[in-house]
Amino acid sequence: MEIILIPIIAALVTAGLGKRSNVWISTLLSLIPLAVLYTYFTRFGVDNGWKTIFDLTWISENIRFTLGFDGLTGMLLLLTNLMVPVIVMAGIRDDENRVTLTALTLFMQGALNGVFMAQDGLMFYIFWELALIPIYFITLTMSGENAFKITLRFFLYTFIGSLAMLASLLYLFLHTANYSFSFESLRAVELSRIESIWVGAGILLAFVVKIPLLPFHSWQADTYTHSPAAGSMLLSGIMLKMGLYGLLRWYLPLAPESIEFFQPWIIGLSVAGVLYGALIAIRQKDMKRLIAFSSLSHVALIAAGIFTLTAEGLEGGVLQMFVHGVNVIGLFLVVELIEKSTGTRLLGELGGLAKSNRSFMIFFMLLALGTVAVPFTNGFPGEFMLLKAVYMYNPNMALLAGLTIIFCAVYIFRMVQFSMFGEGKHVVLSLKWNEYVAFGILSFAVLLIGFVPQMFIDVVHSSILQIVTWVSEAKGVLS
Repeated sequence: MEIILIPIIAALVTAGLGKRSNVWISTLLSLIPLAVLYTYFTRFGVDNGWKTIFDLTWISENIRFTLGFDGLTGMLLLLTNLMVPVIVMAGIRDDENRVTLTALTLFMQGALNGVFMAQDGLMFYIFWELALIPIYFITLTMSGENAFKITLRFFLYTFIGSLAMLASLLYLFLHTANYSFSFESLRAVELSRIESIWVGAGILLAFVVKIPLLPFHSWQADTYTHSPAAGSMLLSGIMLKMGLYGLLRWYLPLAPESIEFFQPWIIGLSVAGVLYGALIAIRQKDMKRLIAFSSLSHVALIAAGIFTLTAEGLEGGVLQMFVHGVNVIGLFLVVELIEKSTGTRLLGELGGLAKSNRSFMIFFMLLALGTVAVPFTNGFPGEFMLLKAVYMYNPNMALLAGLTIIFCAVYIFRMVQFSMFGEGKHVVLSLKWNEYVAFGILSFAVLLIGFVPQMFIDVVHSSILQIVTWVSEAKGVLS
């Protein structure tokens, strides 16, 4: 419970201190949940299933405030509580809105922790909505005449998806034996195939909008591009993982009879998204927009791997969720620093920045190599596992999805070339202590996961086997 309350209290403290709250204070406050998470790993472990660690009666005896912990939850909590301090210390450079953005980011940290720990369907929905509130206000701080229009489109997509998920959860609740929102009670509901398809569709809609998958992606590029850096990092690095996590934790166990119906559609749309995002990214001149479409391509491959319904696909998906969060937050930080130093993020107006700061170039190159999935960087193990899982499902699909390796190298190295090398603006691109620390954390993650990926896979292995078992018991199709 403390891992949820502490960031929310920290947000209130930050807002109360106002401009007296500096980067040091905000960063230290955002790091406290990481220390709490360490105690969760040591106390509860990751090998004995999804354990209830907090349980309190809320509305009635059967509608409870219940939180759980296992390896899957632990990985997403690690991503959230490691990356939020990075965002707070280095990603919020807007002096005018710094306090507001920091407070909203900390509040969102607490809500995201709730999303990943909720063991009760109603609590999951409440935390899901709570996590959306700060990002709406963060996106509203964006500049430009289309700011309200972009935020409204994002709101409508997510609101409709959330309502569909709530309707499905309510349907399951009304069919439980004891009118309970508990995960086990919802999972025990026996549905006909038609009922399962409709319930699964409602749950899926919320998640595919959040990821997003084609054709529910039209809110993404503009929102990522025009949001302040903190908003872009939170949306792409952590928030979209809510959708992927939801597939694993809620959709697969609660509506397994619908999987056979949706599987070919989701994998087909995901592979299409892999290609679409990569091809559009190649044509972009705006670095933030390029990263937005790159993100669309990468998360589509994760969704495809998850829907292969193999342990390797699911484990590779979780690993790549973590990897994508690290890399995309790092790339958005790179773009933010470039734009602040040069006044532009358009590739045609940049060049020669490597001469200005060699350390910055090294950090950028490491993140680029990880994104391209070069061996011994963090992107390689998960992408290999995902493509292998898709190949086992359909070799032709894997061949198409595998083209992302080539396309990704084209647009990422093009971005590096146009910004770092050649002739361009003569500017001084200097890094502050907090930015060195942030890049140090990100670079360490790129190399650590690249060299010892099994350490991270072992964390989620037990959780993934449990999910595979649940689905196989209901469906009888998993190996």
